[in-house]
Order: sequence, then C-alpha cells, then structure tokens
Amino acid sequence: MAIVKMKRLRLIGMAAERDELLRQLQRVGCVEIDEPEDHGSDPVWEGLTRVSDTALADREAEAASLQSALTMLDRFPQEKKGAFQPRPQMTEQQLFDSQIRSEARKAAGVVAAGEKELATLQSEIARRQSQIQTLTPWKELDLPLETDGTKDMAVLFASFPANADLEEAVKKLEEATELAQLQTAGSDREARYAVLFCHKSALEDALSALKDFGFTRMTLRGWTGTAAENIRRLEGEITALERQSEAQEEALAGQTGHREALRLALDQNEQDRRREDCKSRLLASGSAIFLEGWVPAEREGELAKALEPFTCAWETQEPAEEDYPKVPILLKNNPLTAPLNMITNMYVLPAYDGVDPNPLMAPFFIFFFGMMMADMGYGIMMVILSLVMIHKMHVKGTMKDMAGLLLLCGISTFIMGAITGGFFGDFIPQLAKLIDPNTTLTALPALFTPLTDTLAILVGALALGLLQVITGMAVSVVRKCQAGEAADAIGNEVAWWIILAGIPLAIFGIGTVAGVPVVLVIGFLVLIWGATREAKGFGKITSLVGALYNGVTGFFSDILSYARLMALMLAGSVIATVFNTLGTVTGNVVAFILIAMVGNLLNFALNLLGCYVHDMRLQCLEYFGRFYKEGGKAFKPLLYDTKYVDIVKEEP
Repeated sequence: MAIVKMKRLRLIGMAAERDELLRQLQRVGCVEIDEPEDHGSDPVWEGLTRVSDTALADREAEAASLQSALTMLDRFPQEKKGAFQPRPQMTEQQLFDSQIRSEARKAAGVVAAGEKELATLQSEIARRQSQIQTLTPWKELDLPLETDGTKDMAVLFASFPANADLEEAVKKLEEATELAQLQTAGSDREARYAVLFCHKSALEDALSALKDFGFTRMTLRGWTGTAAENIRRLEGEITALERQSEAQEEALAGQTGHREALRLALDQNEQDRRREDCKSRLLASGSAIFLEGWVPAEREGELAKALEPFTCAWETQEPAEEDYPKVPILLKNNPLTAPLNMITNMYVLPAYDGVDPNPLMAPFFIFFFGMMMADMGYGIMMVILSLVMIHKMHVKGTMKDMAGLLLLCGISTFIMGAITGGFFGDFIPQLAKLIDPNTTLTALPALFTPLTDTLAILVGALALGLLQVITGMAVSVVRKCQAGEAADAIGNEVAWWIILAGIPLAIFGIGTVAGVPVVLVIGFLVLIWGATREAKGFGKITSLVGALYNGVTGFFSDILSYARLMALMLAGSVIATVFNTLGTVTGNVVAFILIAMVGNLLNFALNLLGCYVHDMRLQCLEYFGRFYKEGGKAFKPLLYDTKYVDIVKEEP
C-alpha cells in the first residue's frame, strides 16, 4: 500500500531486433518508454537520430478506416447478446492472425466504397427533392418554364413577399397599362409567385407599378417543359435512386458478417500503434537503437528475463531527487484499497515523494458513503450490481475499480441501513400496514433513525469530520518530521491540537491556574511562535493575524462541511418515505409495490451519484488539503490494451 519505487531504464540494442524487442516489452508490460534526455551538443550523441514516425501515421489512418467501417455496419441489426456477456478471450497468436487483418482491410474497403456510393445517391435524392420544392409553386401554371417571350412580348417569372397583396397589385397594374397582365401561381412560406405578360413598350410602366409590391424577377434557366412535367420526371428519378439506395443498403448489410474481424483488426492495429508510438521516441544510428524509460523496481527481474534473448546492454538506476517530478506514479494497493485508485486518478496523483492516499482514504470514504446512503435495500442492489460486473462482465481497468468500490460501499450501505432500520425507506412497515391495517409492525429495529435523531446524527457527522481532519493533520506532522520540518509541524498542526484540547478543558474549568486556562494559553503561545518564527518586524503581526484567521475559518469551515453526511442521509430517507407513502394512497398492494419500487429506483440513482460526489469532495478538499502533495503523472507502460477482446497467456 504505497507508491511503487521506479528505476530509470537505459537500453542499447540492435536495430535489427528493434521490432521484436518492442513486441517483447509490450508483452511483459512493465516499461514506460519516454522521450530521451537532451544531451546537448555531446558528440557521442550527435550521431543518433529520431526514428521516423511515418508508420505511426499509417496505423492511425488504418484505425480510422476500420473504425469508420465498423461504425457504418453497426447501424444494421446485430445478433442479440446477453446484457452482461464478457468480452471474448483469445491468445496473442489468435489476435494477431494476419488473415483476420486482411479480411478486415478488404471489408473496410468495400464498406467505404459502398458508403461513398450511398452518400452520392442520398445527395442526388436530396438535390432532386430540393428542385421539386422549387418547382412546386409553379405546378399549376400551364406554361413551359423556358418561355422568355417574343419579339414584342415579354414574359417575366417573378416573386413577391409572402405578405404582398397581389389583388391590389393587379389593380395597380391595370391602372398603369392595358398592355400587361399578371397571372398568379402558387406560394410558399417565404414568397408568392406570378408571371408577368407585358408588351415591351409598356414594360417600364408595368415594372414601376409593381415595384412597391416587392416585385422580384426570377430566373428559371435550365428547365424545359412545364413545372408539372418536370416534377413528374424528378419524382420518377427519385424513385429509381431510392431503389438503388436500398440495394446499396442491402449490399452493406451483407458485410455485417465482417464486424468481428473489424473489431479484432482494430485491437490488432491499436497494439501496433502503441509500439509505433514508442518507436518514435527511440534514438537510432545505422545499426543500434537507444531507449530510455521507467520500470518498477519490483519488476526488474521480470524485465531481465524478458531481455535475455536479445543482444542488448541495459542498466537501471534510482532517480535523483531533482528528477522526482518526472518519475511516473504507480500505486500498489490491496483489494480493500485498490478501488480507491478511481478517486485518486480522477483527482490528481501524488508526487513521487508524497504519500499514497488510498489506504488513508479508504475507511473514511467507504464509511461516509454507507452513512449517506444508509439503506439495506440500496446496499443489496449495489452488491449485486458490483458482483455482476466483476464475475459476469469481467470488467477491467477503471470499470474494475468502480465495481470494487461499489461492492465495498454497498456493504457499508447495508450495515448502516441495518443500524438505521432502512429497507427501501419504510417499505416493509408500509407494506405490512397495507396488508393488515392492525399490524403492530410500525418500523424495523434500529439504533437511531434519520427522521427522529437528526440532531444526534449531525453531531456524529461533525465528530467524524473532526476525526478525519485530525487524521490528515497527523499525516502532515509525520511527513514534516520525516522531511526535517518538525518545528513547522509543532507551530502549526500540534499547536491547533493543543488549542482544540484546551477549549473543552477551559469550558469545564479543568487545568486552570488562577482562572487562566493553561492548556489553551500554551496552545496559542505555540501557534504564535510557529506563525512568527520566520517573520521579521511588522511581518510578525501580519503572519500572526493570518495564521489565526486562516486557521480558525479554515478549520471550522472544514468541520462544518461534514454536515452534508447528515443532510444526504436525511434526504434519501425522506424521499424514499414519500414514494412509499404515495404508493399506499392507491390502497392496492400491487400498485403500492410498483410505485414504491419505481420511486426507490429513482431515489437510488440520484443518491448513488450524490453520495459519490459529496464523499469525493470531502476527501479531495477537506482531507487531502491537510497533507496531500500532488503533482504525479500516471505510469503508462507499453502493454497490450484491447477494447473488444481479452488476451490470455498461452500455456508454455
């Protein structure tokens, strides 16, 4: 239960063995290859150059092609699988079968071509639909669209604003000239359409009369025949294109049998991409390669065994203190604390010379979560869900941590629910009363309940907060003493401990001399000494004021934050009780169970999220703020990381 010690790895190997060496390192999965150190103008290193990363770009392009094809095929119905079916398992040899990759590449090419053809067909359909929409207002007009008049007669297709009064426009046109006629066509939401027939000698007068009505000339070039004839032709073309589109869809659906090959090829490609990414960080000469990285000290023997078949020279060394910010962080925890990695990774990893927070956080996080949920029914649901994830779905990585955390918090929730007498709120007493109104079962046995012992729970929550804050301060004292900063620990954390002990002693008059609370005075004197020991002149006063103000406000505000433990316990209990009460209004057992279960499921989901967020806030702000030294970056070794299958080790 600590931060794993790392060693700096430097390796020189043969360029001819580069690919197999990287594959072996990936198989072992214990080496993080990082950027080589800058050796400046050292002539020994000037002959080494970075390995070309063109292959990395090729892998990324192939991944994009395979993923695009898989996304397209996933639009079609798939074979139904169990909701909790685990990922298939296969050996490394099975995963890297070249025939699978060849099949996937071919399928991806076919799907890409089919998708392109389908997109073209859809585009053509959309274009013709747009043309029909344009022609629809002219559909009732029995006039060829290519008509543009004669030597003496002008024919103008025009539009008016949708709110234009065309009847009034016709009157104005008749008043202006007898040699013009306006024939209205259809309309849409944006405009009204018409055709102006006019002798060219009167065209200027006609246009002048229609100008005030928003007359706008339109051009319908490229069309021959009437609008109705063109619409019928376009509709026929759309029908033909839709048949082609359906045929293309069926052809693509015929490729769905290659989905599994595409998934495997994506996993294959991802492992290759990881190696190529690491390869781009290597330095190389004509016949040799050089890599730098990190390896856990406890796995150095495993690395040595893996490198035996290769012609290479390598060394490891402990990182210097000035290199600590560069050292990747790997946390080693037992089954009880490992799930807390999810919290630590979401917040920020500790510095290499810091402390692993998981063992210090685990008992508080798990207990606080159970205290806020505090319901046997909810606890059982959490345990069942976590066991399904672990034993049926075989989740990995972060999801495995989530399942483990859910299991631990579910057990805590069940225990706290048993203490407070909660089983889906007051579901059992309400059900018993509905079945038998004369029942004597009014509540499950409980040591205390959120609804009747609210003040006691609040006091308990604040006491737990005080305990956790003091624990954080104790960790800080230990760290400072280890770092040779004992005086700082005495003048800060220890001083506040003395003050906290002195307050109740002063209230009860214990340890007073001539009415003076000695312990409390000693605490303040130590605090004053700690705040002013490194300040000079006026700075002593400002340091003292700052220490007192920040200490009092920060300490007590942190303690008050733990009141949320009571608030969420009370809120969850009240909401569950409300839903159960709503169910009893029906007077029917089946309706009661249905309403109560739906309401409790909603309450469970909301509480699950709320308790997680508030619990994490207490740990990351109130607790970690007392001792946590952050700044670490995660250890990211070259290893197999698959999405669709699990790789199992082959039997020797």
